[in-house]
Amino acid sequence: MRNVRIPPAGPLLADSALWCVLALATGYGFRDARTASPGPDLLLPLAVLAVAVPLSRRRPGAAVVLVNGLCALGLADSATPGNAHVLSLAALSCLLGARVTAARGPLAVLAGCLAVDLAVCAVLRVQPVWWFYALTVLPAALLLPWLAGRRWRGRRELVREGWRLARSLEERQHLVAERARLTERADIAADMHDSLGHVLSLVALRAGALELSPDLTERDRTDLAELRGTIADAVEQLRETVAVLHDRPGDEGPGLPVGDGVEDLLGRAVASGVPVRWERRGPVPALSPLVERGMYRVVQEALTNAVKHAPGGTVRVGITHEADRTRVRVVNGAPPAGAPPAAERDTAAAGASASGGRGLAGLRERVSVLGGVLRTGPHQGGFRVTAVLPHRAPARTLGPADGRAERGTGAGSGAGTATGTGAPPESARRLADVRRTARRRSAAALAAPLAAAAVFVPAALYLAWQLTTSVLPPSRFGELETGRPRAELSRLLPSRAYPYPPDHARSTPRPPGTACTFYRSGGDLVGPVDLYRLCWDGDTLVAKDTVPAGRARP
Repeated sequence: MRNVRIPPAGPLLADSALWCVLALATGYGFRDARTASPGPDLLLPLAVLAVAVPLSRRRPGAAVVLVNGLCALGLADSATPGNAHVLSLAALSCLLGARVTAARGPLAVLAGCLAVDLAVCAVLRVQPVWWFYALTVLPAALLLPWLAGRRWRGRRELVREGWRLARSLEERQHLVAERARLTERADIAADMHDSLGHVLSLVALRAGALELSPDLTERDRTDLAELRGTIADAVEQLRETVAVLHDRPGDEGPGLPVGDGVEDLLGRAVASGVPVRWERRGPVPALSPLVERGMYRVVQEALTNAVKHAPGGTVRVGITHEADRTRVRVVNGAPPAGAPPAAERDTAAAGASASGGRGLAGLRERVSVLGGVLRTGPHQGGFRVTAVLPHRAPARTLGPADGRAERGTGAGSGAGTATGTGAPPESARRLADVRRTARRRSAAALAAPLAAAAVFVPAALYLAWQLTTSVLPPSRFGELETGRPRAELSRLLPSRAYPYPPDHARSTPRPPGTACTFYRSGGDLVGPVDLYRLCWDGDTLVAKDTVPAGRARP
């Protein structure tokens, strides 16, 4: 047995309520009509509405076409073109604007409906009042509610997008907090790599040197060898830990160790047996934390590489402070002849582990980010590392990873400038797009009524002028006497004849050889009024009669 899909109760109730409202309007129009028949004027419209209202959810354009067909049928009425179906047309046109995002398709539907209405007027050869209705009331019922529905849809999309952005920003804030936590872990890993790994390399070097002492027993040498092996294993474990915790090579490292500087770094190297000579020239400037950290890392990495590749060689370090930049120069000589292979091998293993796979490539990236230049290469049998660093790092280098050095920025602000391009975030762009769309729809919803008023109001005023200037009061109509010339009766006649007499009034038999003109008997612009017919033989009034309001159009 197949499962029957039951539609949700909410849309069904809404459609039922809308159908009831439109059915009440249709019933009121049927009751007010004088010559209406129940079949085509009541039951057929109710059936069409029963199909069009639920159809407007899936095919709102087709629903508008169906209801516009009722309005087109109303143009064939000989009494009046107006009927209650125009309210249904306006309601479904509003739903068309609210339920369809694109504008091209609905505009084609509205233009097609208007073309059908005008074609009906042309085929039936209706009077100018019918044309006026088809060119003013029906377009207004099609276009203005559609614009109102689009504006309603735009406001709903703006609110919905605002809540979506709020949820997105909340999720992004959680991601920023998580990223800050991971960044701190990476900082710890980098600190372990750059500081502890360097110290362990120096310890391994010193242990290797002690192993060669002639005063040691064989057991002491064995213990020292095991110590060097243990240190190498510790450095390897440290490297693996760094690989797990560190985000990616080349990221900004942590700040300097507490109370540590380049002098402390060089002092520890000398105490570990590394032959280091260094000098500092120029007054020490106020360096930014980022630049000071970069200078520290340059010296540290150069020392580590010297210990790894040229153990026992002399290392010369020179730091020169200029007006706006600092030059750091580290040169190591060739290793002395007869360096112990075992010590060199173990120390190299410890130094390679301390580098963690980053080495000079990561150092070059760090210096480049700070706005400096790093040069490396062989020099007189050894190796030379030269770095030129500005005293102030560029503003674009500040980001989430630099929150340790500039604590005032905070994680949230760092996330906002992480791209470093100054471009607005994606959420701001999306919200701006939705607001622009809503403003365009609001402008169209305001401009369309103004444009319609610029066309409809003059047309309505012109029609009202035609109707009011063609009124012949009953008292003057009684003073008109047949057989008198037009010149004598002109003072009693209005300035204009009524230009829209119905067809049955025009086809009423008249005296042979006469031409008849029509005048309205009252100035009512809404309700029906009687028409007066005057038949002239040349300039002589030969007949006058009255066309009752029940058979005439207003």
